[in-house]
Amino acid sequence: MDMFLFSVGVVIFLALAFDFINGFHDTANAIATSVSTRALTPRAAIILASTMNFVGALTFTGVAKTIGGSIADPATLDNGLMIVAAALLAAIAWNLITWWFGIPSSSSHALIGSLAGAVFAGAGMSGLNMGGFKNIVLALLLSPIIAFVVGYIVMTLIKWIFARRNPHTINKGFRTMQIFTAAFQAFTHGTNDAQKAMGIITFALVAAQLQEGMEVQLWVKLAAATAMALGTSVGGWKIIKTMGTKIFKIEPANGFAADLSAASVIMSATVTGLPISTTHAITSALLGVGSAKRFSAVKWGVAGRIIIAWFITIPICAAFAGLTLKVLEMILL
Repeated sequence: MDMFLFSVGVVIFLALAFDFINGFHDTANAIATSVSTRALTPRAAIILASTMNFVGALTFTGVAKTIGGSIADPATLDNGLMIVAAALLAAIAWNLITWWFGIPSSSSHALIGSLAGAVFAGAGMSGLNMGGFKNIVLALLLSPIIAFVVGYIVMTLIKWIFARRNPHTINKGFRTMQIFTAAFQAFTHGTNDAQKAMGIITFALVAAQLQEGMEVQLWVKLAAATAMALGTSVGGWKIIKTMGTKIFKIEPANGFAADLSAASVIMSATVTGLPISTTHAITSALLGVGSAKRFSAVKWGVAGRIIIAWFITIPICAAFAGLTLKVLEMILL
């Protein structure tokens, strides 16, 4: 029993570690535009994002239930704890690799791909809920397209409405507005991304037969929200540099449009219980805004490398998680 509880504790620790890494990996995307336009100082942006992430993480649970029950039924897995551990180790490794190279890859893709790969390796195709998995992947694929279109439309409207206004006055006004959109974006990040760790912990608790059903317990919410907020407080300056300077030169109006567009898409997904990639939403909105500003202003080479990372994340993490599970089985069984 002591070893069993220790195993549960290890899985919970890994889930919170993933959440912590997600905080400094993905939240950097949420504040990159406001920092690059100097709407907020880096310290103020980090404090704001940490606070709003924490609040957002405690507000919803629909995404957690989707993550915990749509890819597989944890109650039917014989080695559920080991499957979750392998998935988390693979997702954490991929997040750290992409963070090190400053690539705004998706923590959501990493986690979902890893969980699917670990379940397949441990329980076979019959262990996967293909219907739920396909719905999640569809949401992950459609959300960046929607965010791009919304970003393009919002920026086009701003250009049309403020075409005859003084640029200096416009930038000053939008720089102030960016404080609110950065807060909104950090809040929505917490509502969607922190719930993924909650879902994984709940998945592990059901697999360990320590609870029935996918209802997220209060201590799980508080732990995940705290881990996300602490991770955010560490910052993620490599990602901020990529998002804030390497795609195109961002002005306050562009930052406002990108933040508002991405946050709206993320919030819509959260309300419907769909786990999407906040990285995808934010980056795609930024690309849409840049295209509306001036298509040639976007550094499409950098954008292309980011998009390639998106597409390879799920299969790489799935394969890595499956391999990790086999290694754990050889060592522990």
